[in-house]
Order: sequence, then structure tokens, then C-alpha cells
Amino acid sequence: MNAEPLPGEPGPAERTPVRFDTKIAVLLRADLESWQRLNVTAFLVSGLGTAAPEVVGEPYEDGDGVPYLPMFRQPVLVFEGDKETLSTAHARVLARSLPRAVFTSDLFATGDDRDNRAAVRAVPTAELDLVGLAVYGPRNAVDKVLKGARMHP
Repeated sequence: MNAEPLPGEPGPAERTPVRFDTKIAVLLRADLESWQRLNVTAFLVSGLGTAAPEVVGEPYEDGDGVPYLPMFRQPVLVFEGDKETLSTAHARVLARSLPRAVFTSDLFATGDDRDNRAAVRAVPTAELDLVGLAVYGPRNAVDKVLKGARMHP
């Protein structure tokens, strides 16, 4: 698809590949069902745009002028690991104070945001049964948090 650039945007010859200095990543526990992986990923990344508004781009508009919501300005990389990998990554993200979101196994049994927050609040940090973790920050820092995890197939 060779769409013409919008007014003021560079043409194809002037575009260069973008390499972001930051990374958005989700780490999922490998034993989740497919529907759980999708659900957990959606919940986790929803929090990052509020904590780090710079990750959200501009709104979209189609050729007929119909507006659409903005989305992340960069890819979201999805990783997987076992329970120990998640626990280690969680300790690392806390030590680095990076923006993060967690999803625990308890959240599969709740029905709304209030109950979700209460379920997380009821468990001490070291005892959280993590099934997912989202993190945003400088590439190198995120890479260190995710060390030992593998890209999701």
C-alpha cells in the first residue's frame, strides 16, 4: 500500500526506520490459556498510557475524516516465562522503579475494577501470584528486567 503522505509529513524517501529509546513489554506466565494471555495483555497495557502518557501517539483519522482513538506510538513486545521468571522480573522492575502493571491469578475470579484492586491489595508483594507484568522504560532497563524471559511464540 503506497499511500500519499499527509501534508507536512515526509515522503517515503525521507522516512527512516524508527528505533525507540524506550520499550513497552509484557511478560506472561507460560501456562496461561490463550484467552487468558489476550485478556491479561489487554489489561496490563491499559495502565501504561496513564502512567507514561508519552507512549500514546496522536489520534487517528481515516480518509473520510472519521476519528479514532490514539494508540501506543511504539510496538508492544510480548514475552513469556515461568512463575520464577515472573517473580524475578517483578523484583527487578520494583528495584528499578519503572512504570509497571501487574495481573495476578486472583483477578480471573473478580468481576470489576474495585474487586481487582482489592484482590491485589490483600496480598503482600512477595506473595503475589503473578500471571502477567507490563513494564515501560529505557530499552536497556527493560531488557534487564526481562532477562531470562523469551519472546512469546
